[in-house]
Amino acid sequence: MATKVKGLRERLRDGENVICAEGYLMELERRGYLKSGVFTPEVVLDHPERVTSLHEELVHAGSDIVEAFTYYGHREKLRLIGREHELEKLNLTALSLARGVADKHGCLMAGNLSKTTFYDPDDEDIIARSRAIFKEQVEWAVRGGADMIIAETFNDLGEAKLALEAILKYGNGIPAVVTLVAYFPDTTTDGVPIPQALRELEQLGADVVGLNCGRGPQTMLPLLKDVRKVCKGPLAALPVPFRTTPKQKTWHSLTDPVTGNPVYPLDLACVQCSRGEIRDFAREIRNLGVQYVGLCCGNTSSLLREIAQVYGRNPPSSRYAPDLSQNFAIGELYKRSSHILTYMMGGGKKAGSNGSN
Repeated sequence: MATKVKGLRERLRDGENVICAEGYLMELERRGYLKSGVFTPEVVLDHPERVTSLHEELVHAGSDIVEAFTYYGHREKLRLIGREHELEKLNLTALSLARGVADKHGCLMAGNLSKTTFYDPDDEDIIARSRAIFKEQVEWAVRGGADMIIAETFNDLGEAKLALEAILKYGNGIPAVVTLVAYFPDTTTDGVPIPQALRELEQLGADVVGLNCGRGPQTMLPLLKDVRKVCKGPLAALPVPFRTTPKQKTWHSLTDPVTGNPVYPLDLACVQCSRGEIRDFAREIRNLGVQYVGLCCGNTSSLLREIAQVYGRNPPSSRYAPDLSQNFAIGELYKRSSHILTYMMGGGKKAGSNGSN
């Protein structure tokens, strides 16, 4: 039997920090096991071993939470790919995979809700269908032994409230983390300022509120500072690790710095944040008092490790953290080879040259 681990509420109450790895959707697409476009998680059914492997990799890098990959794993999305009949199997399989890894490593396991992508605040039928989607996914999460539920990437406050309502009503008392995505304006798409929207979710009973996806570190940080002035409880920060700017606030708006062409969603590698940028962001939000931290779409284990280490962790992956002192070109032990670095950086002479033309 797995050893009982300290719960989310208890960790936050005691002033501890929690690291959560997200970004399964984009990483599994990058590895060739998920189709860009519809972005449904059928990899859970077709290649469950790949999902387990990614869970293991992200725990190795420092994640405290193993999040079941049920993002976009709801009735309406699976209908688009003709696999609605496998909906329950997909959800319970994803929960089982996450539960197994969480128990093995002493982590928390989270159920996962996502936006429906068809929500309309003026359509009562769609609101009812959204409620039904959240209800059945929450019930499956409880059945699958989730320690908490993450409801993420909501752009409408109204839809986020429906998800939180379902967790509170059907979640058997387990903690709720609710995060919004901010696009260009600092408001939800139903017109509520983000700080106010998060405060409302906090007051309604969410254990953690915050931001995920949408914006990179540079454009998420100013908004987080505004949120911190309003929200009283634990905050979440899980940006996309891409170089968003005040002119290109979201990863959807980024362009290739060489060609000027849009890069979302297939050509984002040219605008990925460096490890140093992720470390700097982690320091900033730690100083801001953000207790629940991670990375969303574009996350990799090497970037997550940077956050874990800034937050004072020593995950197993730290054994393999870079040690450039032994590098043949730039390391202290190999100064005799430093002339190679000149050639690497573009300042060397041609072999055999005496320096004259």
